Amino acid sequence: KVIRVGATAAPHAEILESEAVTAKLAELGYKLEVVVYEGYVLENPAVADGTDDANYFQHKPYLDSYNETASESEQLVSAFTVHYEPFAIYSKKVTSLADLQDGAHIGLPNDPSNETRALLLLEAAGLITVPEGTTAASALTKYDITAEMNPHGYVFDEVAAELLAPTLEDYDIAVINGNYALQAGLHSEDALAVEDASGDAAQTYANVIAVRNGDENSEKTQALIAALESDSVKQYIADKYNGAVVALF
Repeated sequence: KVIRVGATAAPHAEILESEAVTAKLAELGYKLEVVVYEGYVLENPAVADGTDDANYFQHKPYLDSYNETASESEQLVSAFTVHYEPFAIYSKKVTSLADLQDGAHIGLPNDPSNETRALLLLEAAGLITVPEGTTAASALTKYDITAEMNPHGYVFDEVAAELLAPTLEDYDIAVINGNYALQAGLHSEDALAVEDASGDAAQTYANVIAVRNGDENSEKTQALIAALESDSVKQYIADKYNGAVVALF
């Protein structure tokens, strides 16, 4: 029996294809087929139309955003919370945020949930302020940041999340998703600022296994969860990613 799961390459596909996961699935009578996607657009429709049994690439706010525009038959649900990836600020132009000049260009992921998170990290780093009451679950964009909140006149460039790392030299700094930073060979110890893994964002932006509504208790889904929620998978994540990916089970 085959379980087909859509995922982004790192760390999601790597975790799924680890010996700890595949051996447990084999023990349960399943072969895992991982389909690697480059961006964030195709994974959810592939689960909704039955092409994939599940996906592993997104956090709950992104899933909620997808469901807001999906039809009833295309709705997906979170079946299991796996890990958290701290966002970080990277640069190829400055070695410290103190060196950032007025009017500097800042690359931000352009989907609402990730842009909110990026702006909150910029606030935590002391670069801007955000509207009072903003939480990790808010749908904040650059247009919510007034001139008063951005006294240094930083220019925000909204870019597809998967393109920020490959085009890092185009910005003075960029806020990059953990999985895309890993794929690009960027390491959190080289970042200019890193999200607090003990903060609100860690729970809000935990990465989940998503399945079709009603499939969360299916045999395939339960087998996949059983294969993931083990001490050996937790140890694999800790050893391989050194804090860039944090298991939450």
